[in-house]
Amino acid sequence: MTQKQKQRRTAYQARNQQPNKEYVSQIICQKFIAQASYQHAETIMWYLHCRSEVRTLKAVTTQLNSSKKIVIPYCTSDQNGQRKLGLWCLEDLAELSAGTWGILEPPKHRWQEKGKEVSPLELDLIMVPGVAFDRNGGRLGNGAGYYDRLLQEVRDDTELTAVCYESQLCDKVVMEHHDIYMHTVLTELNTFVVK
Repeated sequence: MTQKQKQRRTAYQARNQQPNKEYVSQIICQKFIAQASYQHAETIMWYLHCRSEVRTLKAVTTQLNSSKKIVIPYCTSDQNGQRKLGLWCLEDLAELSAGTWGILEPPKHRWQEKGKEVSPLELDLIMVPGVAFDRNGGRLGNGAGYYDRLLQEVRDDTELTAVCYESQLCDKVVMEHHDIYMHTVLTELNTFVVK
């Protein structure tokens, strides 16, 4: 087992065992919204949680009534069959149904719909999930590369904010040359501003 696999397994266990997920997630989401980068952003990408990730659905629902353009990702592939995240402008949760891994996403027949599809270059702020993070912005994902590919396509000034439980933090995430560092890491207890 590689160091990365060991780190991922340890972090999955910590995330799964996190007590009071709803309550702790609420604190984390409130901190995400309170950031100056959120207040100044026009187009913000949230993720919709699955399994034991920080719960985001309630907070996203409240933000649909704000002046912000709310974008959510969904798992798709490009013309070469490479995995990638599609970006959907969300106006109502009724637009979504359970897709890959039970995550809420737009139905397939609406993918790439004009007026709903968003370019990565439009994103001002991205909420980034992950399995483990460190205090220097290092991130360990699920290993499928969806976020790695997306983060290579955004503007240089797009803010990347990781959200995780304090229990998911480790001393140093194993990073590879193509991995992208976060600008901010938010937990229920701490905020680490990296840049």
